[in-house]
Amino acid sequence: MLNASVSDAQHVQNASFSSHQFIQLALDNQVLKFGEFVLKSGRISPYFFNAGLLATGEMLSLLARGYADALAAEMASNNGTDVKELVIFGAAYKGIPFVAATAQALWLHHGINAKWGYNRKEAKTHGEGGNLVGADVSGKTVWVLDDVITAGTAMREVVEILEQSGASVAGIIVALDRKEKGQGEHSAIQELAATLEVPVRALVNIDDLISYLADDHGAQNGQHKDATQLAKMQHYREQYGV
Repeated sequence: MLNASVSDAQHVQNASFSSHQFIQLALDNQVLKFGEFVLKSGRISPYFFNAGLLATGEMLSLLARGYADALAAEMASNNGTDVKELVIFGAAYKGIPFVAATAQALWLHHGINAKWGYNRKEAKTHGEGGNLVGADVSGKTVWVLDDVITAGTAMREVVEILEQSGASVAGIIVALDRKEKGQGEHSAIQELAATLEVPVRALVNIDDLISYLADDHGAQNGQHKDATQLAKMQHYREQYGV
């Protein structure tokens, strides 16, 4: 039994990030749920993503691999960027385990020895003080990792903290992009990207979820094989999507 578990772990470790695999794993662990959920905006969403339940080694490893692959691709496409200077930053609190695991994934899978850090919600008033932990970000361009950007308020606060510490933001990577309108015709991610003038990437978005349902992935248990749920997702995308 132990040997089988080790074999499964090695298989996951060696595999590249797959959006469909991540969606299936998220469903299996209740991170992603289909149904009816009332959002803060008052909208009735046919799905809900709770990153707080990314609480297994398998899930965290796969998510970190996704972040790492995306960052490695950005490094490869951005000529003149020295990967030795890569600094990644986790937005407290959920982003803290994400950034730590991603630093490991970058080293293990891409040979990139990234520096990493995160912010505290409350500034420390003793010891070294401050609200930043980990790598020194002063004078550095930093990639920020987070789970989902809803209104963008928390991310703007993180950017402000980084800028006050002498850093600039190179870009942002989130786990899920809902791709839906905020207060206007643009999504929170689009607004954030335009305001900060940096790229904002996502590992998975609502179109991937719709594709997953349409392709009947995960239907071996019968619970996801639901044309009604697919129709609800498509209708929500048409009504609120950008």
